[in-house]
Amino acid sequence: MTSQRSTIPRVLLFCFAIAALVVGCDGVSDPKPQSGYEPEEAVSTLEGLEAATTGNYNRLISGGYYHYSRHLFYMSEFPGDNVSLSGSTTDPLFYSYTLGHTVDQFSAENLWGLGYEIIHGTNRVIEEVEPGQSARRDQLLGENLFLRAMVHFHLVKIFGRPYSQGRDNPGIPIVRSSEPDENASRNTVGEVYDFIVEDLEQAADLMTEPKSNAYASEEVALAMLSRIHLYREDNQKAIDYADQVINSGRYSLIQDSTQYVTWPTRPPEESPQTIFAIKHTEEDNKGFGSIGSMYYTSSGGLGWGEMYASKDYRELLNQHPQDNRRGFIEPSLDENGNVQERNGYPIYYVKKFTGQSGNVLLSSPVILRLAEMYLNRAEANAKLGNVQQALDDVNTIRERAGLGGDALYTPSDLNGSQDILDVVLEERRLEFAFEGFRAHDLWRNGRSVVRGYPGIHTQVNIAPGVDPSTDPPTQTIPPDHPRVVHFIPEREVELTGMTQNP
Repeated sequence: MTSQRSTIPRVLLFCFAIAALVVGCDGVSDPKPQSGYEPEEAVSTLEGLEAATTGNYNRLISGGYYHYSRHLFYMSEFPGDNVSLSGSTTDPLFYSYTLGHTVDQFSAENLWGLGYEIIHGTNRVIEEVEPGQSARRDQLLGENLFLRAMVHFHLVKIFGRPYSQGRDNPGIPIVRSSEPDENASRNTVGEVYDFIVEDLEQAADLMTEPKSNAYASEEVALAMLSRIHLYREDNQKAIDYADQVINSGRYSLIQDSTQYVTWPTRPPEESPQTIFAIKHTEEDNKGFGSIGSMYYTSSGGLGWGEMYASKDYRELLNQHPQDNRRGFIEPSLDENGNVQERNGYPIYYVKKFTGQSGNVLLSSPVILRLAEMYLNRAEANAKLGNVQQALDDVNTIRERAGLGGDALYTPSDLNGSQDILDVVLEERRLEFAFEGFRAHDLWRNGRSVVRGYPGIHTQVNIAPGVDPSTDPPTQTIPPDHPRVVHFIPEREVELTGMTQNP
């Protein structure tokens, strides 16, 4: 079904997305409205609005093997320097890792198509709800505004250049209507970010229900606003929104080291640090199509286990053996205790996406969590010259990781880092490894991704202008490189005439 969906022209795909809100598509998690209304009438009832909203959440996980969250996390994380692919693969994730993107890349086509399905689904609800009718309707309106903003953000991050490189660069089409538009054109990056902020601010004002972290709430919208303002370099607003989330009292950092490294094994509602996660139940287990499948292989052979923690990342993490984040990395050992290899690359599995409810390949990938609010605030304060405030937040995260003494920072001792921003970016790397932050954190701050460690990226034809033959092999992707972004799917370009990325 996924491959078929990817070939549908967008004008038709949008129509299917609208209809699917009511009738659902195959999959055990899809909503099954019981109202009996016809599709054009269903969203006029509260029951229909609730079912349609449930359907929009479910679209984050529906789609079989190639589902939205899999594409999102792989395409966001694999261009960075925390990962090392141990061999070639026919999976389109290969091109996100090597940055050898193509105009017909299957993962890009699917993320784009699935993303706009979600956006059109949210628009169907948004168009039917006038603010102020009731608290329940306002909540549903706010949740859909949040989902619409979040997906626009994901797409502009992958297909548009970082905001810091210019507001006028081509972004993605802003879609405000459920009506299909076969002449859609790309809005600028600045326009997309402005639209996202507008949606999130309205969502935060409308939502009053303290729902679980598998759903949007006021604090979820505020947390996303902190991230968006950090990315658009409005540092004081990034701090202000982070303050609101931290001071809300709804979330807390997990202090116990065992509890911290095992949070992926519990449903999101059981994690006090999680602000918003894409909840997967046992019925939603994607097996070999799960996010964790590329990072891990169980003793029973579940999972591909071909993408490992990079040597560079492991060396940084191992600078402090007491750092409890080392528990997310597991070497594959033979009977003699030696680290095994695949194609000559040492196997260090990543366990951030495994083990939920005892299922090896099941997890609920986290979109927002409390540690990000501290480190958003730290980065913003670093850029505003508030060194002590920035270090206080960094040290809060390091102390939660089990570090103390000389492992903590002071204004006079940055432990070898050149400046305070280096300190913050390194801590973000340690804390958010494999969660889709690293490459964009570097590029939006004008820094290169440098892969000076073993991996298949040094042995294949990679992004134009990046030389894999250096000694030692190093792949460097500067922030102005064309393949910092993926190509717009060629079918969309042909259908609408929109501008392609260079």
